[in-house]
Amino acid sequence: MEFAFSTQGLRTLCETEAAADRQLGAECAAALRRRLADLRAASNVAELVAGHVRPGTAKDQLVIDLVDGAVIVLCANHVKTPRVASHEVDWAKVSRIKFLRIGRHDA
Repeated sequence: MEFAFSTQGLRTLCETEAAADRQLGAECAAALRRRLADLRAASNVAELVAGHVRPGTAKDQLVIDLVDGAVIVLCANHVKTPRVASHEVDWAKVSRIKFLRIGRHDA
């Protein structure tokens, strides 16, 4: 799976353990590291089983739980997003994702 980030801050949060611990707290940062490992191990988004993966409130987004209400919000990051006949994202064909937000779901 290939990762992209909507901001440099998100990239830092995902790539620097100390930054994640500082911003998210140790428990949430550890959950983030586990979800990132799951994402790296998957060949597409449909293979994800941990983290209660579900559609986001915005069109074409997914939400993955971390802990204590914190989530990862992401979208497909293909030049042409793979879609099924109903025009929904075909997550089984998504191997490039973009992190849009990490934090409290209600924030």
